[in-house]
Formats: sequence, structure tokens, C-alpha cells
Amino acid sequence: MDDGFAEYVAHRQPRLRRMAYLLTRDWGTAEDVVQTALAKAWLAWRRIEGNPDPYVYRIIVNTHTSWWRRRWRGEVPSETLPETADPRDAAAEVDDQAALWRAIGTLSPRQRAVIVLHYYEGRTLTQVADIVGCSLGAVKSQLSRALTRLRVDPDVQSMSLERVQR
Repeated sequence: MDDGFAEYVAHRQPRLRRMAYLLTRDWGTAEDVVQTALAKAWLAWRRIEGNPDPYVYRIIVNTHTSWWRRRWRGEVPSETLPETADPRDAAAEVDDQAALWRAIGTLSPRQRAVIVLHYYEGRTLTQVADIVGCSLGAVKSQLSRALTRLRVDPDVQSMSLERVQR
């Protein structure tokens, strides 16, 4: 009954987990999303023709989106205010990266999926459309909206251009 499923999972699971982490921003949730997606893929494994990646990626994106819709996403109170980083500090680059991922985390699940699949996974817009399950025009629109939201995000605007250009 395996038909290469075990080999696929052994080979692709680390990359699938990384992609799911970029969508969820939480390793535990990412692992749960991947496990759920792989369970769904296993049920349809014999029907998948050719490269199973687009099918599995689509399951991951859809699972994350449905979980995201159900979850409460309110503010989390903090007892202390975060420290501000010295712009000349080498750690500021890490802060910039964290700020960028925080900003990406504010995007809708579909916009985040388009950003992750296109820029992190290196997928073409056509491949992203196939994975997400929408038209090429919808992907371009989601990508444009996501980039516009990132450009006006105060955390992203406060990034040092010198560090970004390096």
C-alpha cells in the first residue's frame, strides 16, 4: 500500500515542516499541520499523478488556512515592554528579520502563503496558483496586496536600509 509514500515523507518532511513553520510561525503548529497534511495525502496517494509536491503543499496551505480561521488571534499581554535595539548593534539585523516575519505574520493566510511559496520556496507565480488553488491573476493580486501591506508596516519601515542592502 506504500507506493513510495514513506520515501517521499522521509525525503520531503524537513522542507514541508520549514514551509509550514513560515506559514504558522510556530514549530509545534507547523508539525501538526504537516502531519495532518501527510495523513490526508496518504489517503489519496494512489490517485496522485506525477509530482506530489503541489498536492501536498496545497493541503498544507488549506489546513493552515482552516486552522487559522478557527483560532482566536487577540493581543497577548506582556508585563514588560520590549527593549529597543541600538541600530549600530550587530544584533539589529536579527531584529530586522524578526520584525519582517512579525509583519508577514499579520498578513492573511492566503497572502502569507503566496509570499512564502514565491519568495521562500522559489515557486513561480503559476506554480503558486496551482498550489493555492486560484487563478494566476488572484495570486498576483494577493502578492501585490501583501507587498503593499508590508511596505506600510511601521516595523518594516523602521528597518535600516544599510542592513537591508548588505
